[in-house]
Amino acid sequence: MPKKSSSKAPPQSSTDYKPANKLRRQLLHVKRKRAKDEARRKERFGRKKEESKDPSLRAERLRKNIPLTLERKRVWDDADSDVEEGGLGLSVDVERIKRQRKEDEDELNRPLSKEEQSSGGEEEDEEEEDDDQDEVDSMIATSDEDDDEGDEDEDDKESSKSKTRGRSKSSIPTATERATSPSQSTRSTNLNLAPEALAAKFPQLFSNEVPPAPKILITTSIHSTLHHEAELLTDLFPNSVYIRRTAHHHSYKFSLREICSFASNRNYTAVVVLQEDQKRPSGLTIVHLPHGPTFTFSISNWVEGKKLPGHGNPTDHWPELILNNFRTPLGILTAHLFRNLFPPQPEFEGRQVVTLANQRDYIFVRRHRYVFREKRETEKAVVGTDGEQMKGAEGIRVGLQELGPRFTLKLRRVDKGIQRASGQEWEWKGGMEKTRTKFQL
Repeated sequence: MPKKSSSKAPPQSSTDYKPANKLRRQLLHVKRKRAKDEARRKERFGRKKEESKDPSLRAERLRKNIPLTLERKRVWDDADSDVEEGGLGLSVDVERIKRQRKEDEDELNRPLSKEEQSSGGEEEDEEEEDDDQDEVDSMIATSDEDDDEGDEDEDDKESSKSKTRGRSKSSIPTATERATSPSQSTRSTNLNLAPEALAAKFPQLFSNEVPPAPKILITTSIHSTLHHEAELLTDLFPNSVYIRRTAHHHSYKFSLREICSFASNRNYTAVVVLQEDQKRPSGLTIVHLPHGPTFTFSISNWVEGKKLPGHGNPTDHWPELILNNFRTPLGILTAHLFRNLFPPQPEFEGRQVVTLANQRDYIFVRRHRYVFREKRETEKAVVGTDGEQMKGAEGIRVGLQELGPRFTLKLRRVDKGIQRASGQEWEWKGGMEKTRTKFQL
């Protein structure tokens, strides 16, 4: 007779032991899963007892319990200056470069301390003022050399760093350090940090004067059926009008350059072309008049306002504009494009706000109406990035009502002039970078 197989695992077997019988494998899997869940539950309740005795343990655990996402793993290109050829494709944090440059200038302009004056006092008494200035420069170079030679001795290194008045490179935190930092991943965009090379290449978008009120012409691709969606864009962009592109077989098919010439002669500031794929919005082409540049976006997740739960009805008031997390030269260029599509003086009476938030090179477009009301007892207080309660907003809450439409943009291409059929030189094209942790905006 064949020997019956035992349901129990043989002695001294590993946890990966698998019986030959399928039912016994299922029972063994359930038993291992229950044992694992019981161990995790025992560990969780044990940690809860310890944290109830010492609340600082829970605060420390929550401070470190931040997921290491792709945004926190973001890497930047190494560039000490923002005035470089081809800077449009560089992933450079413009705000960090400006801040580092200001710190270096403040360090160089810092007055000498008593120790620095006493160390070079004998030589300064013997020479003239010009020689004194040269001597100060030589002291800076000497201190830098001493820093390089004295890396082994930590005390000498700290003392030499305190006396150094030259340029010091700020260390970029690692991904783990960024994951445990309290700073948020999104922040408001500072449009005043435009690089000089970028402003010189696109002077039409970076003028010092206040931009005029926009006048936008909205149209679609040839033989398009997205007339309703194009009408919704006229509600989103103030002072805009939708003109259909005829689909008649014997009619003349106007090109994009001809449409831009027609709009420029009638004092339009931008042309927006809505692209279609399978009767759905698939792309958005924005041309800044009269001579460009041309931005090409792809559209995803289009939801019109009436399909949003609890949506509101928009009014004709000019909305406020919020631009978040555009940090690179290409991001600042894109932010300036959207700034010129909205009036510089919003009408606060309408309480409408359009938000364009960049996250992992995806631009989320949302439109809301806000209202200020008193905070209920069951609601939490408003806290800042440091975790502390925000002063001045103790009893105030903001209610939001989405108006729509809601969609997501992704920048695919930037042309310096007005787009042509083919063979045109492009300023920037997406899909060139294959590193998942490097973002362009």
